[in-house]
Amino acid sequence: MQQPFFGWRVVAGVFVLAVFGWGLGFYGPPVFLHAVQEARGWPVVLVSTAVTVHFLIGAIVVANLPALYRHFGIPAITRAGALSLAGGVLGWALAREPWQLMLATVFSGGGWVAMGAAAVNAIIAPWFVKKRPAALSMAYNGASIGGVLFSPLWVVAIAVLGFPIAALAIGIVTVVTIWLLTDRLFSRTPESMGQSADGLSPEPAPVAAVARDNASLWRDPKFLTLAAAMALGLFAQIGLIAHLFSLIAPVLGEETAGLVMGAATAAAIGGRSLVGWAMPAGTDRRLVACLSHLVQIAGSVALIFSAGQDVALLIVGVLLFGAGIGNTTSLPPLIAQVEFSREQVARVVPLIVAIGQGTYAFAPATFGALRDLAGDGGTPVYVGAAIIQLAAVALFLAGRAAATTPSRIGSA
Repeated sequence: MQQPFFGWRVVAGVFVLAVFGWGLGFYGPPVFLHAVQEARGWPVVLVSTAVTVHFLIGAIVVANLPALYRHFGIPAITRAGALSLAGGVLGWALAREPWQLMLATVFSGGGWVAMGAAAVNAIIAPWFVKKRPAALSMAYNGASIGGVLFSPLWVVAIAVLGFPIAALAIGIVTVVTIWLLTDRLFSRTPESMGQSADGLSPEPAPVAAVARDNASLWRDPKFLTLAAAMALGLFAQIGLIAHLFSLIAPVLGEETAGLVMGAATAAAIGGRSLVGWAMPAGTDRRLVACLSHLVQIAGSVALIFSAGQDVALLIVGVLLFGAGIGNTTSLPPLIAQVEFSREQVARVVPLIVAIGQGTYAFAPATFGALRDLAGDGGTPVYVGAAIIQLAAVALFLAGRAAATTPSRIGSA
């Protein structure tokens, strides 16, 4: 009797990995910033710098993930990432001097990317080719759930237990969970299970594209436009989201604003799932990315026309913007899948993630400066997000002409 395809179990495990990875490493730092600033009385600019360093360290590590995976293997790096992230968060809580806080960011930033976007793609890729859009969609939804669960969990846990105990407790649960998932799921490969990608019979190996070194990627218009478009999309997205709650709360009230932000996360899950499951075979994935950004731009336009006062337009704007949040992360790896060889994808995805993360680390401060231009008003933020995303759309379109390399997977 043939064993059921193991790949979907891996997807379920990666979903949980993403919940913890984003819950601690992405949605955690904004909460940690407030907790540290309140506890130590340090300037906001100092603690904000720690958040930027956290993401910049992550960008450096994620760019080197392929080499780390080759030398140590995905299971070992995933376990090390969980330990480093948990230890780094505890370091945030225990820091008594600024240098100790900065040291903690090295561990938290370096650890979370081993549970982030590039890691999700690396773990999923061996198991899926034709069904990879659906598999990645399901796995990346764990990132959104991580925000839904951990943003309020951190606030409540820190208030009830204190930051150090909350960090220790959540860190232990994280490490134990990821350790078990790695042993039972992530350490397996299709070959070790006697299976093939997508659960299908093995197909003749395609003709491999000519391997290129890293330097040649930086001369490849496909890579350059993809990396730049992803970076700009994330920059606009993170910059707006970082300030959105404080912009809509005065009009909607904090409780309603929190619910609307939660609805935006639900819209992100819906948008990502729709693309993952309904995108027709052979679809130009760059055009899908453009459409997703255009929906977000429509959201920004609605926010602009709300003038910060029209409740209906504010809600519509947040929901439209939210609908594209998930696709900004998940679509670029899917574009890379059809534009580069399998060997190149293993390098391209971590690089574009690293470039995106290194770019969006500066987004909250940049959009904060835009707010200052209008006396804390939101219009410059919304306009800035729309303009930057239009630039991302232009880059996705510009790269279509360069994407002439035949897909390895045909109608994947």
